[in-house]
Amino acid sequence: MIQPKEKPDTPYVYVLGTAQDAGYPQANCEKECCQRVYENPELEIYTSSIAVVDPISKEQWIFDATPNFREQLKLLNNQTGLDGALPTGVFLTHAHIGHYTGLMHLGREVIGAKEVPVFAMPKMKSFLETNGPWSQLVTLNNIDLKSMEADKVVQLNERVSITPFLVPHRDEYSETVGYKIEIPNKSFVFIPDINKWQVWDRSIAKLIKEVDYALLDATFYADGEIPGRAMSEIPHPFVQESMELFADLSAEDKSKVYFIHMNHTNPMLIEGSPAQKEVQEKG
Repeated sequence: MIQPKEKPDTPYVYVLGTAQDAGYPQANCEKECCQRVYENPELEIYTSSIAVVDPISKEQWIFDATPNFREQLKLLNNQTGLDGALPTGVFLTHAHIGHYTGLMHLGREVIGAKEVPVFAMPKMKSFLETNGPWSQLVTLNNIDLKSMEADKVVQLNERVSITPFLVPHRDEYSETVGYKIEIPNKSFVFIPDINKWQVWDRSIAKLIKEVDYALLDATFYADGEIPGRAMSEIPHPFVQESMELFADLSAEDKSKVYFIHMNHTNPMLIEGSPAQKEVQEKG
């Protein structure tokens, strides 16, 4: 992965945000976790999203169109120097608010884009085609929906390939996918949302061993993080559970893991917090 202002001459992944769907701070949160950000706006963190950049072809693909799409597109264009450029394509994971609602910026009220490719699984594609206001993006040709199949490679060019894979999640409106991203000499997995690791039909530990970077769901740090609400209703893997599961991985494999999609309550968002230190100490 690339830090801001580094500009390699071969394809790379650029992180655009690491917070849960609602960003950080979150609306109507009066607790210390968010008040600290209102008082110090530089601590704001955008909703989880990444971009794959190919500086050779001057192409850039965004993964998930978040509520911070405006800011993240500007961040990306500042990084690449492609001022005013739209994404070469957008890959969606599922139909929860932090992952597709940024598409609204492509519509007639804002950019009025022309046929921006949007890659989606069958239920996600149908959801966008049959529900307003998203269907208007289709009928006005602001977006051009591209169908994907689970475990089928999408070859973007000779250097970049993308493979979606199904993951278990609250699929009220669409299926949910993660992505394997392959660029020259590097591979990544991007899983911003998933239910508990043990309900998946694949081994996340095995997958980590097979790639160079793993960007994984870290919505909540530990049980009890949201007082008064049953955490079983939102069964993401707690970071503490993930670390326990990854305990037997080699130091090299542990270092591949980057936690993303953190809820505003997650203490890992606070620089220097005990939670953040624990994650780092455990490799």
